[in-house]
Amino acid sequence: MPNLGSLIMGLAWGATPPLSFADLLVLIVLSFTIINLSSAIGAQVNTISDYELDKRDERKKQLVQAVDSLGRSKLKISLVVEFLVTLALVSLFMLVQGKPILLYLWMVGISLGCAYSAPPFRLKSRSWLAPTSLILVLAVFPVMFAYLTFTSEINSLFLLSLTGLALTVYAVIIPTEIRDYFGDREMNIETMTVHLGLVKASSLGMVLLSVGSTFFGTAFLLEFAYGHHPLLSVFLFALPVAVLIVLGKFKRLYSLCREYQRSQGQSSIAQEITRLSAHNPQWIMLITQTYSFLSIILLVSKFWP
Repeated sequence: MPNLGSLIMGLAWGATPPLSFADLLVLIVLSFTIINLSSAIGAQVNTISDYELDKRDERKKQLVQAVDSLGRSKLKISLVVEFLVTLALVSLFMLVQGKPILLYLWMVGISLGCAYSAPPFRLKSRSWLAPTSLILVLAVFPVMFAYLTFTSEINSLFLLSLTGLALTVYAVIIPTEIRDYFGDREMNIETMTVHLGLVKASSLGMVLLSVGSTFFGTAFLLEFAYGHHPLLSVFLFALPVAVLIVLGKFKRLYSLCREYQRSQGQSSIAQEITRLSAHNPQWIMLITQTYSFLSIILLVSKFWP
């Protein structure tokens, strides 16, 4: 989930009146800055760690050229500076808020994000550890960080929605892994999709998206009802619409994967799988925008008279 989406969801569930606009703005800016910088650190660690591998991969040609143009030494210096700045911001944020949990969350999250790409762990190539770390780094830790910025209480419905988000995050990552499947398999990178195979992976994506969106929608439905705003539940119709559109794409991808398996590796079908799964950023955008929209509705309902 994009960083802004993580902030919006954490804010929507964690923020409660009375809270002045000035305080709210400061907390939003600081938490969003920390989440963004942390994301940049993880991306740069991934770029540096995969440099030698990416040089042998035609799909990453432009990325390699960009690194060569900047220089790996400068990229490493930038990484160190960003890490120190973010650490200082998190430490200051923790002291101001009086919440050590924020620093602990950040430390675990940034360590896991680096371990995902960097040796000796390289969790991204360790089968089931890859999706587990991705779910934690992309969904659980950023949203929890934003949520705990505004409250210290744990809402059971928030946890239900976070579980739904976590399942959804990996569901929409699977088509990207499918797009990279043929190259990853050739280079012996054992992602979960390489481990499971195309058919099982595409089927898993449909299941996770269905279950995740159900958990997410149920949490919001109950929150609207308990918050005495049952009429706002009408906005939840956006969720099944978006999910059904994406599931239709997933189903087509699943059919192609089965066809590829039956054909015993026909190259033309493999190309079609790659072309279709390359549209995944659009599917991710549709789902994340829908989730963010519902989070905004929830946030507004809390401060609306």
